[in-house]
Amino acid sequence: QYAISSRQFVTLKVYDVLGKEIATLVNEEKSAGEYKVEFNASKYKLSSGVYFSELKMKGGNSSRIKMVLIK
Repeated sequence: QYAISSRQFVTLKVYDVLGKEIATLVNEEKSAGEYKVEFNASKYKLSSGVYFSELKMKGGNSSRIKMVLIK
């Protein structure tokens, strides 16, 4: 879940612990507002482990979240 205060280009990606890109969940311009994105790990046949999501916005703002997948 994320929120943006103005129209911006947003990218949301998931990476494994080695930095390999697993999925691009969002890669488009979004209007101001709140958004919710679901990540279904079984779609990518991922094993248990640590993964990271990275949210980047055009102005240089970015954030990372550590995720632990347990099967």
